[in-house]
Amino acid sequence: MSDIGTLTLSFDVPGMPPLKDGALSIFSAGHRQAGRVRALLSAACAAAQHTGWTPLTDPVALEVVLRRPPEHHSGDATNFLGGIADVLQDKRWLYGVRLAHLGVLADVALYADDRQIRQISYREEPAEAPSYTVRVVALPITA
Repeated sequence: MSDIGTLTLSFDVPGMPPLKDGALSIFSAGHRQAGRVRALLSAACAAAQHTGWTPLTDPVALEVVLRRPPEHHSGDATNFLGGIADVLQDKRWLYGVRLAHLGVLADVALYADDRQIRQISYREEPAEAPSYTVRVVALPITA
């Protein structure tokens, strides 16, 4: 959903976020995070299409609320945030990464580059089943 006055996109994703583990590109075909990457891209695509969102080129804030059962301790904030940030950037310029297996989802981007992220908010809430909310907010350009 877009907020009036501030360029904001917010959407929910079922399941756990993709984890950035540094060993192999999260976008590689057959990566163990492939299902999570696809779920995030699908949710982002639906939200972007619904609101007419186009990838931002100016600074952004990334906000994530993760809901999961208290006994589900797989992953930590920094790896979740890194995975989400990578997945939501423009992937066409990633060197040496083949994206054909993602089909049209390879073109889903909410911002050009994750270097644009200037603010991050993360929190966890208890829930019976895992899910998370992602919110991307355009920030004012500062001199």
